[in-house]
Amino acid sequence: MSDNRSGGSAPTVLRIVLGKRLRTLRERAGVSFEDAARAIEVTPLTVRRIEKAEVGLRIPYVKELLHTYGVPATEIDDFLALAREANRPGWWYKYRDVLPEWFSAYVSLESEASVIRLYEPHYVPGLLQTHDYATALMRVGFPNESKAEIGRRVSLRLKRQDLLTKSDAPAIWAIVDETVLRRPVGGVEVMRAQIDQLIEVLAMPKVRMQVMPVSVGAHPGAFGPFHHFRFGFSELPDVVYTENLTGAVYVDRPEDVVTYLEVLDRMSVQAEPVVRTREILGELRKEL
Repeated sequence: MSDNRSGGSAPTVLRIVLGKRLRTLRERAGVSFEDAARAIEVTPLTVRRIEKAEVGLRIPYVKELLHTYGVPATEIDDFLALAREANRPGWWYKYRDVLPEWFSAYVSLESEASVIRLYEPHYVPGLLQTHDYATALMRVGFPNESKAEIGRRVSLRLKRQDLLTKSDAPAIWAIVDETVLRRPVGGVEVMRAQIDQLIEVLAMPKVRMQVMPVSVGAHPGAFGPFHHFRFGFSELPDVVYTENLTGAVYVDRPEDVVTYLEVLDRMSVQAEPVVRTREILGELRKEL
């Protein structure tokens, strides 16, 4: 997955997982790309693209491949059911008019993650923003868009927050710079409401946040924001996401991911303890 996405179709997490499972089944059966391709009358490149989730999972192809790999009939039915589910557009598809392809992959990863760790030096993380705070940011980020378009972008951001109340909600651990909480976005009332929401959200058992004080000075994450995702699928490695103005980088090479995790661990020691976060937010709230 390590790449810079600025276009193209972004697969769902389930499609990525099933592609990897197909590769594992093919390799265990000792079937070459060429033999698999002949079984479904396509080129070897198409088989490779199926396994890399670069194309949709055509059910007749998948069924024939599973037969070729010697998968029992009962397991084939279960696999095909998952393939049909993987082919359905994610809930975010209806926001495709305001959702760049390079970010749709992020939403898919976020929706399926079991653990999300992140560092944010600029703004309150999107999963924790209020409507008005998000609106103020969108107006700055997209100054030429209409009120309706801004509204669509805000709606997408708030819809992502449904993740927090799912029965299988991921564990979220955010480290934010103190400047995030002091930077005025949208005015005093907006910031008061935003801090109030942070205090409320932190009461959720799976959400934790640490504040990196300005007094710490230089620290290992100062180069920019990044998000780390861990999943409940053995086929899917940890993924780190970083972005720029025109695209994003998704990193899954273990040696690269470890670097980011080590930085998060070091920062978690430098930042204020989790138990202090509510106190810090309360103090900031009194200042507004």
